[in-house]
Amino acid sequence: MPEERPTMPPVRLRTDAELARDALAAPLLARAVRLARWAEQGKPAASGGALPEGELREATELLELAGDEDGPLYAAQAWQLAVDTGLVEIGEPTGGDGESDDGGERADGEATAEDEFSAVATSGEELRLITEGGPRDILDIWLDGFETVLADAAAPDLSDIAAQISESGELDLDALDWNPEEEAEFLDGVLGNLYLLTALDEEAATAPVPLPALAASMIVPEDMDEPTDDILEEVSEAMVRLDDQFRLLAPTGLVEYQPVDEALIQEVDGEGRIQEPETAQEFEDEDVSRYGMVRLTPLGVYAVRARMLEAGIDAPAVGDLADQGADILLDALPGHPEPAARAEAEQWLARRTPEEAARELLAAARGDDEDAPLRRLTCQQTLSLAGTEAEPALREVLDDRHLGGLARVWLAEHGVVGVPEPSEEMVFWLTVDTLAAQLASEGDSAELRDLVRGLVDQSGSFFDSAWRVDHPATADVLEAMGRLHPDKKAAKEARKAAFKARSRA
Repeated sequence: MPEERPTMPPVRLRTDAELARDALAAPLLARAVRLARWAEQGKPAASGGALPEGELREATELLELAGDEDGPLYAAQAWQLAVDTGLVEIGEPTGGDGESDDGGERADGEATAEDEFSAVATSGEELRLITEGGPRDILDIWLDGFETVLADAAAPDLSDIAAQISESGELDLDALDWNPEEEAEFLDGVLGNLYLLTALDEEAATAPVPLPALAASMIVPEDMDEPTDDILEEVSEAMVRLDDQFRLLAPTGLVEYQPVDEALIQEVDGEGRIQEPETAQEFEDEDVSRYGMVRLTPLGVYAVRARMLEAGIDAPAVGDLADQGADILLDALPGHPEPAARAEAEQWLARRTPEEAARELLAAARGDDEDAPLRRLTCQQTLSLAGTEAEPALREVLDDRHLGGLARVWLAEHGVVGVPEPSEEMVFWLTVDTLAAQLASEGDSAELRDLVRGLVDQSGSFFDSAWRVDHPATADVLEAMGRLHPDKKAAKEARKAAFKARSRA
């Protein structure tokens, strides 16, 4: 049996053109493009791509960062991104590595300071795609750059590396207490949690997430009511690490990030810790934004989804079902968050005429299998978005035992006159079908409890007729009504009716 792929809720993506504009507006890529154009006539560089001090200073001034204390660092990062993405190409050194220009060895065999920057950096082929390529070309370049920055974000601090290099010149990973795979997985998990929040609730995702909550979501076990001191210390350490990582990732356009207030970071045993309030009341009185706030941007949603797809995770986007059959649509929509389900249904309907769409949906909604009630409820919800031109398809199924009830509901909602009244048998069948669908989608929810109470209150003899309904889910629905109805007498009647329905079956 092949292993089942993990599945994420669908997300709504911006168009490629909108995402490409966001990518070009991201500070890091925008600076990299400017430096690539600056290098068009050639600039001296090391074989690894680094700029000499003079050129780095010139690049910093070009980017209008000279007045910023970290200006040279930002310029170097932008230049490195340009090199990593092919916006800048590094030519072969001319006479470096202890060789003369004619290929001969120098007498002393040593490289000079000039040799270190004997390569030439020029504009690369990818720069042409920035202006002449399509949105997808720009996004591919941005994704390549994002991947390199993400790798840097998961790496330890360079000063820590220098301190842990042994006398032999080898890096002691054990002494560094850094596991590359674990660190990369942790950061991927954090971005995955932000992605999941966006997918599940688009409105909530527009508000930034407090960094303590995000760190806790990765560390605190779900079944732990009160975090221990050790767990809280882990959360604090993770917050410091995430603060550094999000500061590095924010210029890519992946996230919008408000950093942790420097005044809250203190040194404990040589490591950074977040100074947290000692009591719950102090925390409530504290401005939570001081502890860092982060939000995944639309460009970030696009990037994280791309990584998930590459990792074999099923990460659908709204619109993926637009060309699929109605059977696939009706099976998939119940698992979508409500805004995504509506958007998906609208895109599916837009590819068909209302009458064609209605016929296809109604045909897919038939059946007596266990999933059929939920399919019909989803069909009804989708058809509510169709125009009045769908009326002929709905009239065709008025006598259908599976579809006649929902067809009448649609026609009534659209103000259609001359629709024959349903029989009592059809009314009860539709009621059982609807309750079965609600049970399948929401379980014993508060909304279903209210619906059950309303039905019984409206008709004192409901159970006398309901057990006779020829529907596969009749007994299960009546049992659920017995669980959900708050009145003991009504609940008992429901259970008796369920027993009769099973006996009849």
